[in-house]
Amino acid sequence: MKKNELQKILKNRILVMDGAMGTMIQDFGLKEEDYRGERFREYDTPLKGNNDLLVLTRPGVIRNIHEQYLEAGADFIETDTFNANRISLADYRMEDLAYEINVAAAQLARQTADAFTKKTPGKPRFVIGSMGPTNKTASMSPKVEDPGYRAVTFDDLKDAYTIQARGLIEGGVDLLMLETVFDTLNAKAGLYGIQEVFKETGKAVPVMVSATIVDASGRTLSGQTLEAFVISISHAPLFSIGLNCSLGAKEIEPFVEELSVITPLPVSVHPNAGFPNQFGEYESSPEEMGDVLERLMDGGHVNIIGGCCGTTPEHIKEFVARTKGKKPRTLPEKKPLLQLSGLEPLKVFEESNLINIGERTNVSGSRKFARLIREEKYEEALSVARQQVENGAQVIDVSMDDAMLDAGKAMVYFLNLLAADPEIARVPVMIDSSKWEILEAGLKCLQGKGIVNSISLKEGEEDFLQKAEKIKKYGAAAIVMAFDEEGQATTFERKTEIARRAYLLLTEKIHFPPEDIVFDLNILAIGTGMEEHANYAVNFIKALCTHQRRSEQSFFFFPGA
Repeated sequence: MKKNELQKILKNRILVMDGAMGTMIQDFGLKEEDYRGERFREYDTPLKGNNDLLVLTRPGVIRNIHEQYLEAGADFIETDTFNANRISLADYRMEDLAYEINVAAAQLARQTADAFTKKTPGKPRFVIGSMGPTNKTASMSPKVEDPGYRAVTFDDLKDAYTIQARGLIEGGVDLLMLETVFDTLNAKAGLYGIQEVFKETGKAVPVMVSATIVDASGRTLSGQTLEAFVISISHAPLFSIGLNCSLGAKEIEPFVEELSVITPLPVSVHPNAGFPNQFGEYESSPEEMGDVLERLMDGGHVNIIGGCCGTTPEHIKEFVARTKGKKPRTLPEKKPLLQLSGLEPLKVFEESNLINIGERTNVSGSRKFARLIREEKYEEALSVARQQVENGAQVIDVSMDDAMLDAGKAMVYFLNLLAADPEIARVPVMIDSSKWEILEAGLKCLQGKGIVNSISLKEGEEDFLQKAEKIKKYGAAAIVMAFDEEGQATTFERKTEIARRAYLLLTEKIHFPPEDIVFDLNILAIGTGMEEHANYAVNFIKALCTHQRRSEQSFFFFPGA
């Protein structure tokens, strides 16, 4: 792959993406028969507006648009696949064409880009596989009367993105980009699917992620702050992170500046040409947008620029001219901190002192909560969580492990309800269960970065690492119990032995981020009067202090006595 080549170029200059695809297609004035072509002439569903289908029925139109942007000087062109996923294509009953469309679109862009690279070998052109957000959201309900309902699941999204990524890679793209992200859970499902394709095919390409800000508050449509969004996708091996679409270049400017401070990755920005007027026209000129992008370049905030809705080859030509003599943003060093997120970020560092975890949303920790869940009084159960946050809980522990419950169903529905309450959802979630299938079901509901409680070596190394690798792919931190094949650790020697073994397995075998490992060293029962229990607390504290000295990046979970 060309990742190393791209990274080398990015160190020396600012790269430019192409502009809009949809508004450029509109300028061609295509009719229903253009979308149908010969192949779909008798299709019984209207197809006008299915722009991705044009790579099969009117490829010359799409090639022409690619050529115009390359002539304008773009380094990257995006495939015509923004909605080429099974979920979005269902509007036209064309789900089964998803793979074919993505392969064809990638091949078309690949051929066009290669032709221009051949003309100017000193200026290589790259192809980005465009992957839009779909037309459904995994973190919000479309039913006002039922906030726990979801029109799409994590697995639906993951499967759709898997098919799309496979097609784009087969067609020859250089990079993939999840763009116009309005719901981080959708993006997390996409990233999971992409990683699955990399593993299955043995082919990996750099991955870009670009979110959209919906208003002046600087939050995504699903409510996350920009920093919480960055933390939520930090688990993935990304090439860059950026912002696109939104309300226009000027409106997006302060958020690009913010993004450049909080991410160690290259920053991209490709905004709309303003906000559409009453006629659906975009009014920001190349010069107006160029002024904003030049300020961002002069401030050292960006590495990649381009255009979204309403931008044209004229805009891109102006942007390319503005990059002359500009230095790309210098990438800051990543700090190894435990960072979690709900709608808002939570950073754990030496000076942060005690982190309060609310355990009243645990059926084992609150008889009232357990009763409300059993009686399916979820709205009242939410009030327990809200009270926890109002009283200072920085993380909410959610557990449904009760023999009287369908724990998986209860976990999913409660987490979905919790996500709809901004006061509660602003804090990270700790998913707590002794059953892996319930932990995994919970992970598929979190758009933020949560904590899994817990995993251990109880079932052996293979099981431990398989679960840890999945937790990493879902984008969560993990609590590791001082428990192995021989049982629970009670002595100082056993506690430190298990912790050291688990740490080395996680960091060396699957490259689990050290800062995302939280150890529970088992304080166990104290004050029982039994002589063999007399040193439990001492052993816990001694093991804690010993391991803390040996690791500057791991943090520890203090369970209740």
